[in-house]
Amino acid sequence: MGGSLVENPLCQGVAPRGLTLIETGYWDGRALRHEGLHRARLQAGAAALGWHVPAFAFSGPDHPARLRLTLNAVGVIRQEHHPIPPAIDTWRVGLSDLRLASDDPWLRLKSSQRATYDAARAALPAGLDELILCNERNEVCDGTITTVFFDRGSGMRTPPLSSGLLPGVLRASLDCPEEVLLAHDLPHVRLWLGNALRGLSPARLIP
Repeated sequence: MGGSLVENPLCQGVAPRGLTLIETGYWDGRALRHEGLHRARLQAGAAALGWHVPAFAFSGPDHPARLRLTLNAVGVIRQEHHPIPPAIDTWRVGLSDLRLASDDPWLRLKSSQRATYDAARAALPAGLDELILCNERNEVCDGTITTVFFDRGSGMRTPPLSSGLLPGVLRASLDCPEEVLLAHDLPHVRLWLGNALRGLSPARLIP
């Protein structure tokens, strides 16, 4: 993503007011699915910012739920749970007009610093479940709340982190090979979207 995290503002002591790192996933009533990957991503994000992660255990109710954890700059962890969103059998997805910058170091962190994603999500047209964002080279990055997976006919692939996207937990769990996908190729590939909370589901591009 245009250099190591040491070379970017993440380690310069300048952080947006109220910044938090975020982990959101599926709590099955006893444990967090992909707990090790969530913990590893949180640790990596904290290291990039020079933050400390205190000892903690993921915790939730005695029934399945959406678990959301946040960590702030002074090491305070908060956990909350919410109902699991309705399942989406096939994502109806469009292309956002907004662009991500492939060299933006904040894209490598799951944090509250996500204005472009939030703006795209807020502009979601009626009839669509998700919007896909691309970078300045028209390379597909990810969705507002999902990771993109695709197949040109030689097996499932996912866009590379170098395009400018979040290192998703579902992405890590699938260990899927990376490959650049251009926006104009989207209509010609088999498409899936997913995240750690919802898992992986087919997607259909709506013109």
